[in-house]
Amino acid sequence: MKQAHRYKEKNTRGTTAMWLRLSVLVSIVMVVLTLQACGNNVGSGNTNSATGSTDEGQSKATSGQRSEDIPTILNYGFIGSNKLNLPGGAEGWGLYKGIIQEELKKYGITEVKLTGFPNGPDQTESLISGRLDFGSLGDTPAIIAYASGAKTRLITQSMVNNVGYLIGKKDGPKTVKELQGKTIAIQKGSFMHRYVVGLLQEEGVTDYKLVHMLTPDATAALARGDVDATTNLGVPALKLISEGYTHLDDASQHPDLLGSSVTVVGEDFLAKFSDFPRVWNEARQKALADLKQHEDEYYQFLAEIGDTTPELAKQVNPVSEIKDTAFTEEGLKLLESTKNFLVEEKLAKKDYSISNWQQQ
Repeated sequence: MKQAHRYKEKNTRGTTAMWLRLSVLVSIVMVVLTLQACGNNVGSGNTNSATGSTDEGQSKATSGQRSEDIPTILNYGFIGSNKLNLPGGAEGWGLYKGIIQEELKKYGITEVKLTGFPNGPDQTESLISGRLDFGSLGDTPAIIAYASGAKTRLITQSMVNNVGYLIGKKDGPKTVKELQGKTIAIQKGSFMHRYVVGLLQEEGVTDYKLVHMLTPDATAALARGDVDATTNLGVPALKLISEGYTHLDDASQHPDLLGSSVTVVGEDFLAKFSDFPRVWNEARQKALADLKQHEDEYYQFLAEIGDTTPELAKQVNPVSEIKDTAFTEEGLKLLESTKNFLVEEKLAKKDYSISNWQQQ
């Protein structure tokens, strides 16, 4: 019995030692597997179950910002009104073809809501109030708004050399100098406002009256003879000239009075999506690259939103004028010149450096 008991005790001790060794071995294996899994996840591009995006892609997209901070709906404003509810340029083409939407989906934005505005000042009001996240508009209203304290950042200057026209009524003034003592319809705070004031200053016209009218009202007033001249852009301006109204001047003859198109974003939205300027500009560049491969189709698109012909759309808005980078030296110089003029004329409330407004 004693011998049997000693055998049983010895066997129990052996079994216990074996289980201890096995337990330690299992623990070591688990640690090794855990460390290996962690190592594989770093830079592996594995799908993140919470966001449906890759770890690598999410890091690149938001620079450490959580994708759930980014709103799913993007509110975008532009100038104009048409049946497609789209702007022109690379932005409009990219939205028309779905190129920009596909890029934005990578960052959790599932819908782009577009709103057309009759002029820049109306759009900046919506941006300041928070109804818009960002918008594309003429440089003058964007500069004036920032000078008045609007919390925006400049992220793109998509087009330079925008041409404004000054058009006189039929049987009215034939030259700019003949506008002395006359009434001119303008859109207050717009690029064309700045163009006309600068032009009259150059021509030495000091006695004139400016009245604020949106384009449809100004055109009707010109036809009735209620105003002596009005301003307009692009295709509508050329249509008026073809109908017999007097072409008094256009900004192509005055390089310092040309306009540009800019895109600005609200600082509140940037706080939610700090990498948005890069994301937007990269999406825009992809749209422009596609546009250049389908120029005939693009001019047909412009004709549809501008109620004109592809030939006239090409004449007024050639693809060559669309910038393929966010900023150019030429464009920034024009912005600085425009800002200085607006400050001197007290149309902008305060002076500032364009570089301080620009999102680097």
